Amino acid sequence: MDERQRGTAAGLSAYLLWGCFPLYFPLLEPAGGVEIVAHRVVWSLLFVALLLTALRRWPLVRAAVTDRRTLLVLAGASVLIAANWLVFVYGVNSGHVVETSLGYFINPLVSVLLGVVVFSERLRPLQWTAVGLATVAVVVLTIDHGRPPWIALTLAATFGAYGLLKKLVRVEAAPGLFVETLVTVVPALVVLGVLHGTGRGTAGGEGTGHLLLLMASGVATAVPLLLFAAAARRIPLSTVGLLQYVTPLMQLALGVFVFHEPMPPARLAGFAIVWAALAVFTVDSLRSARAAGRRAAAEQVPAAA
Repeated sequence: MDERQRGTAAGLSAYLLWGCFPLYFPLLEPAGGVEIVAHRVVWSLLFVALLLTALRRWPLVRAAVTDRRTLLVLAGASVLIAANWLVFVYGVNSGHVVETSLGYFINPLVSVLLGVVVFSERLRPLQWTAVGLATVAVVVLTIDHGRPPWIALTLAATFGAYGLLKKLVRVEAAPGLFVETLVTVVPALVVLGVLHGTGRGTAGGEGTGHLLLLMASGVATAVPLLLFAAAARRIPLSTVGLLQYVTPLMQLALGVFVFHEPMPPARLAGFAIVWAALAVFTVDSLRSARAAGRRAAAEQVPAAA
């Protein structure tokens, strides 16, 4: 298996694992969303610390912590991903799996808009078309829900902003994840202390199996992120972009066929418009990637001669 095949396998594995999360988090009940996120933070930190020790990557952690800019960016990323986790767990455990899938469907388009706002990037006509279609879809879904799909919009905004901040620093996946979780581990421990002090914590009162499932949330958090990082280093971004649709497709299927959430015609129409927007966006991205590849190949010909 060559590097590209290994990268594709790693990326697909990451998105498949993320797609299964709606099946995992209900197993953690009666723990609430705040308790689940706090456990994710604590056990992720311990798991990544063991991994860093095995890989001898602690010098990279020290470098990230001592660089003020890197530390501030990773701290911001930590807050965003914690908020994303909290909203996702709430969405899944409150019966809104379909809406969580919508958030990750529109995330690529939110990332494009962030590029325009933050980096003053210019959008191609087809990209503007995709953004316009996504806006129409949100309006349709707002009318269907009787409210804006705030779970989906929050998930898309927080994950898009998280990805934006991660692009601003060059830190390997494991050291970066350790610093991110380190930022939020004290609040997480305080939350767990308060919950158990008031008798609302579930880790000690629901049996060994429940405790092990909470502990496993750290591994479930870290492993897909590490697989994703391995994929991003080995395969083109266009391939990563295509693979990312695996997760929301799985979540949508689970919401409709496993959790039996309603999909009335208006909601289906909203999703159809989102899929049309993503089709336009994907076609444009692939065309742009091929054109860039041809230009790079043409520029290398004279140098080789």
